[in-house]
Amino acid sequence: MNKIINFSVLLVCGCFLFSACIQDTDFEQADDVALTPIVELDLIYFNLPATHFYDSINATPILTVRDTTQIKFLDDSSIQDNLIRAEFYFKFTNSIPRSFLVDFQFLSERNDTTYVTATSVNSGTVAKPVNTEFFHNVAGEDILELTKANKVVVSVTIPSSEANLDGVLNLKSKTTYFFEKN
Repeated sequence: MNKIINFSVLLVCGCFLFSACIQDTDFEQADDVALTPIVELDLIYFNLPATHFYDSINATPILTVRDTTQIKFLDDSSIQDNLIRAEFYFKFTNSIPRSFLVDFQFLSERNDTTYVTATSVNSGTVAKPVNTEFFHNVAGEDILELTKANKVVVSVTIPSSEANLDGVLNLKSKTTYFFEKN
């Protein structure tokens, strides 16, 4: 009796196996599938105390602070050929009671400007820091210019500064790269 039940179960499983739903499957469509890998990378981060905007030795304001970051990731030819879009995300936390203008200048190896973008940052206070988020998409013809860059210069400009200015400007950013894989 046990052999009959085992044989019946095996027969039913065999029927299910051979009657799978593959009749309407078009395997030629597999060639039409385009994979679009996505890569997320941290780009720039900093903590700029308010004291960086004032020269206490000479008692003069420093209205613009600059920093350069290497981005050698973009100078690879396979990346340049397959990159279809880049999405930048910048998050500023400002506890300085001043607004800021922030410029991002992408430069080639010969220091030629290949791409630029800018944003403003809202003022905050030490007691109540303010978050400002900035999203920027690069696609089409602009993506070709962006991939020529191997560094980015960030310029942070404050409208006025003084010796007793307090607080910190914090930036965290990332870039999401969208690739087309053939």
